Amino acid sequence: MSSQEFCIDLDHFGPDAVSCPPVSLDEANFYCRQLARSHYENFTVASYLLPRELRQHFYNVYAYCRWADDLADETAGPAESLSLLDWWEEQLKFCYIGRVTHPVFVALRPTVRAFDLPIEDFCRLLQAFRRDQQQTRYDTREELLSYCQCSANPVGRIVLHLARCYDSENAALSDSVCTGLQWANFCQDVSNDYSRGRIYLPLESCRKFGYSEADFAAQVYNASFRDLIQSEVDQAEAYLHAGRPLVERMPGRLRIDIDLFVRGGLYILEAIRHADYNVWDKRPTVRTWKKIQGLIGAWWRTRVR
Repeated sequence: MSSQEFCIDLDHFGPDAVSCPPVSLDEANFYCRQLARSHYENFTVASYLLPRELRQHFYNVYAYCRWADDLADETAGPAESLSLLDWWEEQLKFCYIGRVTHPVFVALRPTVRAFDLPIEDFCRLLQAFRRDQQQTRYDTREELLSYCQCSANPVGRIVLHLARCYDSENAALSDSVCTGLQWANFCQDVSNDYSRGRIYLPLESCRKFGYSEADFAAQVYNASFRDLIQSEVDQAEAYLHAGRPLVERMPGRLRIDIDLFVRGGLYILEAIRHADYNVWDKRPTVRTWKKIQGLIGAWWRTRVR
């Protein structure tokens, strides 16, 4: 959300907001629905091909994640972000015992109860956002994977619960898909992340290819950077392909959405390759026609089956 929208929401629903009339469930659902629909993602968070009975639940989960993300990154600094994330976690815990006032949690409460969603997955997301305030470099691939275990993988596990198909094998496949998507985003957003003071590429890889901190600061595009990004793009692709069998294991039309998420990640990697890995010059994005192509392809494969 824009800074203005964020401030307006904090004014009305933040920890220091003046108490206002209770929000009804219908109003809260509308709030989450509008929030989800107003943000660009590589593919729509909850496409219109989702079963109708699941759409609002996806919107509610997305709204929780969107708010947490903005509390982490759209504030005056780390101290304020950490304080607001603590407040958000407190609201989450209240939600699980039925004390809800914020529209996101008014909407999320029925979702949590209907699908018996574990609070741990929601909390792990907040751990990742707190980590962003305290850690800006990751030395090894394993260290970065531990970040993905909190920043991306919990969302996939929540989706499995919403689909009522959570088991250990599906969870492992989902983790691979979500890690692949997060890794693709690391490659896509090198410039934006560095402008926030963060590097999400493993420093061991940077050293391997001879790309220094000074090169990041100067946004140098050279053979070293190209080889570095190519290596990480290949890694992201490997994670996505490893998790792709999850598509076949999802129930009904949810296969389409999971297929779209996987293809969205692969299309981003394709766009990075098409730019010859120069993500400094321009942020690679997925063109509209490519999204439509992916949507039609996913729908056709499901119909054939």
